[in-house]
Amino acid sequence: MEKSYKYFKRDISWLSFNYRVLLEAEDETLPLYERIKFLSIYSSNREEFYEIRVAEHRGVLMRKRFTEESDMDAEEVLADITAEINRQQDEYYRIFTEKILPELERQQICLYQHSEVEPFHQEFVHNFFNEEVFPFLSPVMIQAGEIRTFIRDRRLYLVVRMIKRSKKITQPDYMPCYHYALMKIPHSKVPRFIELPPHNGKFYLMFIDDIIKANLSTVFPGYLIDSCYSIKISRDADIYLEDERKGNIIETIRQKIKKRKLGNLSRFMYDRDMPQDFLEFICTAFNITKDDLVMGGRYLNLQDLIKLPNPRGKELEQPPFSPMRIPYLDKMESVFRAIKKKDVLLHFPYQSFDYLIRFLMEAAFDPKVEEIKITQYRVAENSAVINALISAAQNGKKVTVFVELKARYDEEHNMSTAERMKQAGIRIIYSIPGLKVHAKVAVILRKGSKEGYKRKNFAYLSTGNFNEKTARIYSDMALLTSNTDMITDINKVFAVLEGKITEPAFQHLLVAQFNMVPELKQMIRREIEQVHAGKKGKIILKMNGLHDTDMIDELYRASEQGVEIDLIVRGICCLIPGQSYSRNIRITRIVDTFLEHARVWYFYNDGQEDVYLTSADWMKRNLNRRIETAFPVLDPQIKQEVTDILRIQLKDNIKACFIDENLQNVFKKDQNPPVRAQVEIYRYLLNTIRSSSGK
Repeated sequence: MEKSYKYFKRDISWLSFNYRVLLEAEDETLPLYERIKFLSIYSSNREEFYEIRVAEHRGVLMRKRFTEESDMDAEEVLADITAEINRQQDEYYRIFTEKILPELERQQICLYQHSEVEPFHQEFVHNFFNEEVFPFLSPVMIQAGEIRTFIRDRRLYLVVRMIKRSKKITQPDYMPCYHYALMKIPHSKVPRFIELPPHNGKFYLMFIDDIIKANLSTVFPGYLIDSCYSIKISRDADIYLEDERKGNIIETIRQKIKKRKLGNLSRFMYDRDMPQDFLEFICTAFNITKDDLVMGGRYLNLQDLIKLPNPRGKELEQPPFSPMRIPYLDKMESVFRAIKKKDVLLHFPYQSFDYLIRFLMEAAFDPKVEEIKITQYRVAENSAVINALISAAQNGKKVTVFVELKARYDEEHNMSTAERMKQAGIRIIYSIPGLKVHAKVAVILRKGSKEGYKRKNFAYLSTGNFNEKTARIYSDMALLTSNTDMITDINKVFAVLEGKITEPAFQHLLVAQFNMVPELKQMIRREIEQVHAGKKGKIILKMNGLHDTDMIDELYRASEQGVEIDLIVRGICCLIPGQSYSRNIRITRIVDTFLEHARVWYFYNDGQEDVYLTSADWMKRNLNRRIETAFPVLDPQIKQEVTDILRIQLKDNIKACFIDENLQNVFKKDQNPPVRAQVEIYRYLLNTIRSSSGK
C-alpha cells in the first residue's frame, strides 16, 4: 500500500513567497528606494491575491450558504490566510516605521505621518489643496438604510465622521448626532505623494490623503470634523466562463470584464485605529460582514510607494542596468544567417531583447519569407513585437497570431491589439475553449526548394512572453534555432491551435495535453532506475510554482529511492521537505532585483544530461488546462551554459534561502565565498561572450 504523502497548502505557500519579497525591504545592503520598491511589490502581490485566490474561496463559501452544502476546507483555508496576513501586516508596518522611515530621515527626507502640517508648510498645503485637489472631490453623505454609493475596487476612500455646528455643542447635556461621508481620493488627478518646499536642508513629502484630511473643514463647512479614516475594498477579479463553446467568446469576455468591476467583495480593508462604533456604522451602511474585514494601517494602497518621489536622486536607487550585447549576432548582418550556422540562446534581461525584434523585422522584410506564426499571451503597450508583425503583413507576408484572450488582467489589451492586427491583415486565432495557450513560440517559414536547395526555416522558443517591458525585469531564456526537427514539432503545435490536427506526435517538444506529463514521469523514473543500477540519479527543476500533487508524488518516490533532487521554486511550492519521503530533496527560493521567471528541467541521465527550457510550471493548470511547450537544449555548448547557470543559482548564499518543513524562508548560512546569483550570472555571461570573441 502506497504511503500517504503530505503537502503544503497552496495559498499559505504563496504567502510564504510574498513574505520573502517583504524581507527584501529589510535588507540594509540594498539602496533605500530599492527597499521601498519591494514594499510596493509586496502590496501589489497581496492585492491580486485577494482579488483571485481569496475571492475564489469566498465564492465557495457563498455557494455553500446558498446550497447549504458543507465546505470546511474553504473556511479553514480562509482562517489560515487571515492569520498569516495579519502576522505579515504587523511585519510590514514594523519594517515601514522602524526601518524605512528612519532611513528616509537619515537621508534628510521627511515623509509626513500625520495631517498636522508644520507652520512653514501650512500655506503651501492650503493653496495646493484649493487649487489642485478640491475641484476633484465629490463627497457623498452616508445614510444607513438608504441607497448605497458604489465603492470601486482598488480605489482609496476616506470616510469622515462629523458633527453639525450648533450652539448646543457647548451645553453640558449635549448628545452628539454624528453624520458620515464617503469621499474618493482623486487618484487620476493628483499624485499619491506631494513634494513640499524644502526647509532647512530637509526635503518633505506628504500623502495626498493627509493633505485632504488637513483641509476637511473646507470640504464640509458647517460641520466639526470628529475623525477621518482610510478604507478600500477588493473584489473578485477572475473571469469565469461557464461554457466557452457557446456564443461569441470576444463579446462574452468583454461583458465579463465589465462585470469584474462589480465583482463580489473579497476584502474590506480599514484603518485599525477606526473606533468600533464607526466601523460598525460603515459595515451596516455598505452591507459588509465581519468575514470581509481586514485590518490595515493609517495608509492603504501602499503599492503606490513605487511612486514615492526621490529628491536625493540616483544615490538612493539601484544603479540602472544595461543589457549586454552579443557580438556574434551584432557582427552578422543577418540574424537568420547567424542562427543558420548555430543555435543562439538569449538571456533576458542580462542580454538585449532587441535581438528578438531584429529577428521579426528581418522576417518582415526578407523576400524569401512566406509566413510567420506566433503566440500572444502578454505583450507590452505600444509593442515593438506587434509593430514588426504588422510590418510583415503590410509587406505581403502571411501572418498568423494566436491570441490568448483569457490572460488575466490583459484581456482588454489583448483584444485591442488583436483588433489592430486584424485591421492590418493579420490572421487572428482566438482562445481554445477550456484551455489557455501559455506556450511562447514563433516560427518563420520561408519559400521552398530552389534548384534542389531547401531554404532553412527559423524559430524562437522562450520561457517568457513576447514583451519588451517585462524582459527588462523578468529573468528568462529564449532559443533562436533553425533545427528542422524542432521546427516540425512547432508547426504541429500551430496545427493543433488551428484545429487541423488533434493527436500530434512530437519528436522533440514536450507539449502539455499530449506528451509532456508522460515524458516527465518517464525521465523521473529513469533516474530511479539509474540509482537501482548503482549509478547516480540527479534532478534539478527550476520553476515558478509546484502544486500538482501527482507530479510531487513522483518526486517523493524518486527521493525515497535515493535520487538527489534540487528544486529552485520562486513561488508556490506544495512539496514538503524534511520528511522521510523527501529526505533527498532541497528547495531553494531566490528573490532579487530581477523576477526569476525561467523554467528549466535537468535530468542527469547517466551523464548524458537532458535539459529542457519551458513556459510551464508544475501547477495543475499548466499541466492539465493549458497548452505549454518544453523544448530540449541540444547544442552541447548551450547545454553547458544552462547547467552552469543552474549551479550558480544553487550556490547563491546571499539572496537564496531554503524552504524548510515549516514553510519558513531560511537564509543560507555557510562558510563558502559569497555568491549572489544574479550578479554572478551576469559576470558568467560576460565572460562567455569575451571568450567566444577571443578577448
